[in-house]
Amino acid sequence: MSPWATYYSHAHAICRTPELLTAVPWRAWLAFAALGIIWGVPYFFIKVALRELAPFFVAWGRIVLATSILLPLAWHRGGLRGLRAHRGAIVAFALAEFVIPFSAICIGERWISSSVTGILIAGVPLTVIVSSRFFGVHEPLGTWRLTGLAVGLLGVVALVGLGSIGGAPGWAGVGCMLVATLGYAIGPLIIQRYLAGLDAMGCLAAALLVASVLLLVPALLARPDHLPTGAALGSIAVLGLLCTAVAMLLMFYLVGHAGAARAAVITYINPAVATLLGVLLLDEHLGVGGYLGFALILVGSWLSTRGSPPAAVGAAAPG
Repeated sequence: MSPWATYYSHAHAICRTPELLTAVPWRAWLAFAALGIIWGVPYFFIKVALRELAPFFVAWGRIVLATSILLPLAWHRGGLRGLRAHRGAIVAFALAEFVIPFSAICIGERWISSSVTGILIAGVPLTVIVSSRFFGVHEPLGTWRLTGLAVGLLGVVALVGLGSIGGAPGWAGVGCMLVATLGYAIGPLIIQRYLAGLDAMGCLAAALLVASVLLLVPALLARPDHLPTGAALGSIAVLGLLCTAVAMLLMFYLVGHAGAARAAVITYINPAVATLLGVLLLDEHLGVGGYLGFALILVGSWLSTRGSPPAAVGAAAPG
């Protein structure tokens, strides 16, 4: 699960303040450390699960497990009330945030490394800035943001042109990650444009339920013909329970106790964790171009998202 849906739905409503070192509860720092690691490990476990399981089955499995945790919690807190009137936006959010990116990442990781995947997904802030105008979110593109977009684009060019990408399968994998990145960028924009003011956990749980239904048939068609090993099943359990359900609960806690501005720093830690796991445990090699692209994408993402956000866009009724 990516942090973007939760982060951007809060970040555009909360001003980024310079007082980032003010007192924060120690539990929030623990949540920050845990989340920084948790959201960096999905690509490693996806790679492990794909050794035995089909991409659609892996994506569906993690979604179903996360739904089984978050849906009862959302129901108990009354977060599902009033969502029927927004069912169109919920379905669109489920497609953009879960069905398309989870499937695309699983498909793409058959051809590219988990570390490259984590680095490419780190370009989501750049994609959000570009895509936001198509959703009525007109944020000013000042010097810093334009510089960030340019630097981030150079990072992607360096990563795919000078890194470990090669051959048609490698480029197909990169294409899958670009599709996933676009989905992760559109998801929070749907929240901001059409679901603002609703319970965040309720929207998330409902979207997960929709996503599990939409992926049911592809997952059944791709189901394994033998019992997977403990490594594959354990990887799906980690993806669904830890990387999706627990991670989202931690994110809700962190935003509430430390603010969205501090929580945003996590997005610059995740790709570093993904890269370390891939290089150290899966024997992946980035090369000079890979590390250069890694640095440029992170710098570009930071530059393009610095500064104060504009006034929140009013919610519109879904069509």
